[in-house]
Amino acid sequence: MRFLQFIITIIIATVATKAQTAAKAVIEKNLIPNGSFENYRKKSGSIRNAIPWKEIASVDFYQKPLDNDTTLDKGASEGYCYAGIRFQKRYKEYLQVKLVESLHRGTVYEFSMKVKLAFWSNAVLKSMGVLFTKAGYTKQADAAKANMIDSLNKKSGIFKAHQWFTIHGFYKADGGEKFITIGNFAPKVKQDMMRMNLFKLGFKESYYFIDDVKLVKFKGTEEQVEVEIVGPNLRDRSTDSVFVVKNDIKVGDKITLNNIFFENGKYYLLPESYQELNKLANYLIKNPNLIIQINGHSDNSGLKYKNLKISELRAREVFEYLITKGVQNKLLFKGFGSSMPVASNDTDDGKAKNRRVEFEIIKN
Repeated sequence: MRFLQFIITIIIATVATKAQTAAKAVIEKNLIPNGSFENYRKKSGSIRNAIPWKEIASVDFYQKPLDNDTTLDKGASEGYCYAGIRFQKRYKEYLQVKLVESLHRGTVYEFSMKVKLAFWSNAVLKSMGVLFTKAGYTKQADAAKANMIDSLNKKSGIFKAHQWFTIHGFYKADGGEKFITIGNFAPKVKQDMMRMNLFKLGFKESYYFIDDVKLVKFKGTEEQVEVEIVGPNLRDRSTDSVFVVKNDIKVGDKITLNNIFFENGKYYLLPESYQELNKLANYLIKNPNLIIQINGHSDNSGLKYKNLKISELRAREVFEYLITKGVQNKLLFKGFGSSMPVASNDTDDGKAKNRRVEFEIIKN
């Protein structure tokens, strides 16, 4: 009997440990916004559309596997989207992004990214890594070794056939670092390139795909995600935020966001909107498998095409704000103009209700 109780205790402890591990994975906050490149303004070959990523030189952006890629490990590491950076003897490209929050002095962070050498490359790099800076990388002098995680392989180069592999490391912050830059930081990239076939002379190029970029605080305990309260609702202090998501949400459910403010006829978010949006961001971070679409709506004042355009821009503004707050979920956005009213447009109160931003459950 005691033996049976012992076995049951072990099983319960194992289940509890797995549950805690799963819970930790759910709320672990990636400080790289849009780390898997899955969210973008529109389909385009430029990484600038995978907001808020920036490029130094001209970085490619892919939303599907290349048609002429015959390797077994083609396409993205996870999902559908990934980036590509090119290196030649006098040319190199960099990926750069502003972090969700500045790094804290003395805190150790764990960085990882998936990398794959493109099938057409005829050379490999001896080193590739990530640089942490306060203002972003602009010149070679910014590439201080102390602020870098650099993967180095002088013997055979950064290469694992044409398969995805992980570059991984730890960084102890000086404090105040706001940007990461991914690339090769050798003073002369020509000297850092290794030809794959020594018998083939001529033009050399190394091209690497990048995916699943991640930076988290390195801690042994569960990291709680805090909600940043930016400010109160200055427009109507009697109206509290009522952001509530039911436990039994299902695909197709639409939830209106309250206290979202724009200037009249404009699409830029006002600071009074941040409190509600930060709560939504926190909810999405804790539910990373949830896919939502941000829907923008307007009343029927003015021209239809203008209403449609501004409703889309307002939805996009919310979409981009959530990404900069660290949301990694797949997000979509769409404007509907005045085509889907929820109240009569004959009164000011009805028009106010029709001018709304909501999110729709696409996948639960």
